[in-house]
Amino acid sequence: MSESDDDTPTLSMGTFLALQEFYAEQEKQDLQLQEILHTGKDHNNFEEDWQLSQFWYDDSTVNILTEEICNVAGGNAKIALISCPTLYKEVKKKCESCEVALFEYDNRFAVYGADFHFYDYKHPLDVPRRFANYFDLVVADPPFLSEECLTKTAITIKFLTKDKIILCTGTVMEDLIQRLLHLNKTSFKPQHKNNLANEFACYINFEGEQF
Repeated sequence: MSESDDDTPTLSMGTFLALQEFYAEQEKQDLQLQEILHTGKDHNNFEEDWQLSQFWYDDSTVNILTEEICNVAGGNAKIALISCPTLYKEVKKKCESCEVALFEYDNRFAVYGADFHFYDYKHPLDVPRRFANYFDLVVADPPFLSEECLTKTAITIKFLTKDKIILCTGTVMEDLIQRLLHLNKTSFKPQHKNNLANEFACYINFEGEQF
């Protein structure tokens, strides 16, 4: 056996099996994602987890936001969705030529494959470095109506965006929104499937088409 043969790296059986399992799971997730996008049916039926402060948009809100996102972003745009997973499926379907990334704490949404990026607002810059000022449009809906949550989510928004921002949150946060992100309140009021007591609004930094 030559010296070069001795230096050839080899995988242990355990490592090889782990890699096989990883690729099989990745392929499974890709197939699930394609089925979701092609049929419009999400067989996981994700229920709201109130402990994570999850409150899903109603269908009308999803449609209006998706329409605005697609109009504003345009073709071949890069779109980031922060803590608003119910928008992903429609945006992905209607903005076919766009790159869509979902930044989300709930690992159930890892079924969306490579588009899913685990995100914890408590660690606002714990996102891939390659996404610095990468996205043409960032859409965010911070999970909690608190100064800490909005402040840290704003750090992530500023890191990710090139320019355009859509922020949906409670009007109680309006003063802080102006200080942190200088966004303008629109006439559009996002609605949720389970009606919330808090009044919600949509804030942007561009000339809206739907709002």
